[in-house]
Amino acid sequence: MKKLFSVFLLAIVIFANAQEKETANRFFYELTFKPKKDSAKLDKVITILDITDKNRSIYQDYTIIAQDSIMKIEFEAMKKSGMMKDLSKSMKSPKISARIYKFYPTMKIQYVDKITSGFTPSNIGYNEDLKLKWNILSDKQKIGEYNAQKATTEVGGRKWTAWFSSDIPFQDGPYKFSGLPGLIVKIEDDKKDYSWVLQGNKKINDYTEFSYVENFMNLKGGKVNELSREKFEKTYSDFKKDPFATIRPMMTQDMLSKSIPGMDGTIGDMMKKQEKAYKDFFNANDNPIEPPYEKIKVGNVEKVGQAK
Repeated sequence: MKKLFSVFLLAIVIFANAQEKETANRFFYELTFKPKKDSAKLDKVITILDITDKNRSIYQDYTIIAQDSIMKIEFEAMKKSGMMKDLSKSMKSPKISARIYKFYPTMKIQYVDKITSGFTPSNIGYNEDLKLKWNILSDKQKIGEYNAQKATTEVGGRKWTAWFSSDIPFQDGPYKFSGLPGLIVKIEDDKKDYSWVLQGNKKINDYTEFSYVENFMNLKGGKVNELSREKFEKTYSDFKKDPFATIRPMMTQDMLSKSIPGMDGTIGDMMKKQEKAYKDFFNANDNPIEPPYEKIKVGNVEKVGQAK
């Protein structure tokens, strides 16, 4: 009887885990953007929009996830040997750190980014009910393999032109864009500082929004600390100025001087290297998609970051 009961419990666990699996339609967008205001140089990165069967979509940089198979081999080797390895030279860094969630059917947005809080990553974010006012035009053209129609809007201090395809039955798009009768397959601002073009898509049957590295090192950050947008931008701005502000007071000189098995240098050296990586990342872009927290006038009413 006990054996039968154990088998029954095991079957329940297996069934429950199977039920929790998430599937997603992943859309790959090539983002071409101008990171520096005073330079004509353009940069490119592949980003992804994952539309899941859990009534939400997640938009993020694809760089880290694209390296999953390589990183899995490296991390499993470190786990087996018990030795750390500096992967900074073999691992490409993302150009975008934030994730943007849209929740169906309201399409309310949650913008999430990471900061360090003590020795652990922490997720901070803000919620936004962004109702874009689209002007759908009669212009039509082929974008890649899709029949697309033109639409325009204004948001974040920029004028945007989008091409959407009713062939793809999702009223979504990259970044915060949504609300057209079909998936956005191309969108760019009038200055061409930011331009997304759909490159392809695939179905994922065992979906996770996090990369292997994030799951392995528990870098998911846990629950999101939801702030007002003003408080979010102030908190993130402080983090950019001093990424190790919460860690530094905890570190003694003795701790900083300790060496790390399998790696060159001390913990202090590693912190300096990581701090430089943070600063390089933040200094690489002074031309954000949206301006920092500022009031954009909508008619006679002042709103923050809202569509015109």
